[in-house]
Amino acid sequence: MANEDGKRGFFGRLKAGLSRSSSRLTQGISGIFTGRKLDQAMLDELEELLIAADLGPATAAKVAKEFGRTRFGKDITESEVREALAEEIAKILAPVAAPLSVDPARKPHVVLVVGVNGTGKTTTIGKLAKQMREEGRSVMLCAGDTFRAAAIDQLKVWGERTGAAVIAREPGANAAGLVYDALAEAKAKGADVLVIDTAGRLHNKADLMAELDKVIRVIRKLDPDAPHSTLLTIDATTGQNAHAQVEIFQKTAPVTGLVVTKLDGSARGGVLVALADRFKVPVNAIGVGEGVEDLRPFDPKDFARGLMGLES
Repeated sequence: MANEDGKRGFFGRLKAGLSRSSSRLTQGISGIFTGRKLDQAMLDELEELLIAADLGPATAAKVAKEFGRTRFGKDITESEVREALAEEIAKILAPVAAPLSVDPARKPHVVLVVGVNGTGKTTTIGKLAKQMREEGRSVMLCAGDTFRAAAIDQLKVWGERTGAAVIAREPGANAAGLVYDALAEAKAKGADVLVIDTAGRLHNKADLMAELDKVIRVIRKLDPDAPHSTLLTIDATTGQNAHAQVEIFQKTAPVTGLVVTKLDGSARGGVLVALADRFKVPVNAIGVGEGVEDLRPFDPKDFARGLMGLES
């Protein structure tokens, strides 16, 4: 019962977080569907509305086409439109919904967290560490963002809060060397999980991406199969720019999953649908606030209904 209450509570926060995205969509739907029979002009308007909501042209066209396939020429109400669109969006999202899975055979299971500046990498790591500790796992954190003293301090605070050991050096230390030492120590101590923070880097800066590549090469000197999970944090407020981030990071890092953050501050929540449709990369978790409980595994049905302003 407690889990069910927690799920309902998170859906409430998700729906509230998506309200800026959903209000734009629902207002647009109200303007389009005014009791007329569904015709091509209405479908064209719907497609434009979905593009404006950051679903992107290809995904918007797919959703509008499928929506109209069995309803063309029929009377349809606004509530029926929202329900039907939520179903179509959930179908696109369902294949990518996959919680982060830790392999108990790995000692440690190495999780590398990457992303551009300001996407919430360090906070995401702290929340993941807390959840893993509550599951009974031993967790070590590596403060691999050696460029920012604040990131190192922030990770140390999360370590104290969660009981996870933190491997850190002075600001400006060599990141690859630190990561190597952290993995060696995690192996020696038999830790269940090692989560590695990395410096925020612009996806269009070749030198920073080359440094990330070096970090991955160093990890593989100690474990050829690592990192076992590479999470790319995406800030939902960036909208369509998120596509370029996924595309470029995939070329350097073996991205296994996305964590979409700051959905509560965005009117562009639809970009998650576009990313799922285009890249097919698993969405491991979504964030709708600063609290530990505001990072949860991704539920496609809840997200789709929240995006349409519907109840769970």
